[in-house]
Amino acid sequence: MEWSIQEIAKLAGTTSRTLRHYDEIGLLQPLRIGPNGYRYYGEVELRTLQRIMLLRDLGMALDAIGRVIASDLEEREALAMHLTLLTEQHDRIAQQIAGVQHTLQALEGKEELMAETMFEGFDHAEYRDEVEQRWGAKAAAASEAWWSGLSDANRHSWQAQVETLNADWRAAFEAGEKPSGTVGQALAQRHVAWLRSVPGTPMQSAGAAKSYIEGLGELYVCDERFAANYGGAEGAAFVRDALAEHVRGGLA
Repeated sequence: MEWSIQEIAKLAGTTSRTLRHYDEIGLLQPLRIGPNGYRYYGEVELRTLQRIMLLRDLGMALDAIGRVIASDLEEREALAMHLTLLTEQHDRIAQQIAGVQHTLQALEGKEELMAETMFEGFDHAEYRDEVEQRWGAKAAAASEAWWSGLSDANRHSWQAQVETLNADWRAAFEAGEKPSGTVGQALAQRHVAWLRSVPGTPMQSAGAAKSYIEGLGELYVCDERFAANYGGAEGAAFVRDALAEHVRGGLA
């Protein structure tokens, strides 16, 4: 069977522009290109796209994905490796689900609330200590107090906002947008507005904000945990460069 680029984009929940970008960088070439210039994909290409999307979701950069796909690993072996990584991620999420279910049961009076159960799958101390080390105890305390004071609905709303912003950054990078372009700068403006919404960040003065934003941009690239939010180091570099361009243009 063959599928057109529009059919594949719809099935995979991506865009034709992203698929064309994958072709341009040699990551996913179509089975054939018709006389009308349309790209068509076969079963092998579909399986390759599945691997690409699995690795993207695991935070791997496009260049690294290319090396994995071009490696000597047989397809079954590679998929088995992906399945192991996904299973580990699934186990962590399952722990978090169990913790939330326990809290709901406690709220309904069906169970006694157990703190050690509530936080299965999370490691808050790691990030709290890191924030304190990087930006000081005052910033860490302000952020933690702000987060603790939010209602569950507001926490979910804030997390959804962050996830949407990160997804939009990844989509813009994959689509080949430029950091200084309209899309890149609109995202940078949204990112800065998001940073301003978090208490404890040094965004009060233009000078402090400039240094803070530029420093964060470098951190996104250098720290793989942050880079994973943007699809890897290359995506994080796109975010860094867009933020730097936004700063050079002046902060509103």
